[in-house]
Amino acid sequence: MGSAALEILGLVLCLVGWVGLILACGLPMWQVTAFLDHNIVTAQTTWKGLWMSCVVQSTGHMQCKVYDSVLALSTEVQAARALTVGAVLLALVALFVTLAGAQCTTCVAPGPGKARVALTGGALYALCGLLALVPLCWFANIVVREFYDPTVPMSQKYELGAALYIGWAASALLMCGGGLVCCGAWLCAGRPDLGFPVKYSAPRRPTATGDYDKKNYV
Repeated sequence: MGSAALEILGLVLCLVGWVGLILACGLPMWQVTAFLDHNIVTAQTTWKGLWMSCVVQSTGHMQCKVYDSVLALSTEVQAARALTVGAVLLALVALFVTLAGAQCTTCVAPGPGKARVALTGGALYALCGLLALVPLCWFANIVVREFYDPTVPMSQKYELGAALYIGWAASALLMCGGGLVCCGAWLCAGRPDLGFPVKYSAPRRPTATGDYDKKNYV
């Protein structure tokens, strides 16, 4: 039962991380305008993401514009799009693989093969977390480097947006959840007695007197 609990806990963490990664991919707050002057009254704030840029006025009005041309985007934005979307799709594949090999499902017959399927799903989830870290850290490095670059004008300096932090948390959940799924599958392969207890009982048949047979078959 312990290995099954690890698999279920790991799968829950992976699902939460997957949702967080989708949220980070869609949010436009990868870069946020940095206010470096002493004037606390700002007219507008600019957000930049993978798919659109938004301008938030001091009155609360927000206007967003989707990028018109993919080829006109910078290299880091195009690469971040591909890697993030690839990580999201790979997490979807990992979900089906993990569910097929989980001890609480009957998609695959119990045995070493079922544990290997679950182990593969956990490894795919861990790979998703690592794959998502690449664009996040790349973007963060660019933002920090340009922030401290004296040749960049003050009006064009940006800070790390909330989407980056959400993405980092999602990557950590994917890697931790994938590791727990792998541990649960490994324990189940080495100790079958720790697996999910499933009992099967034969259907009751009526006896000659009309009563049902009271015997239990396990």
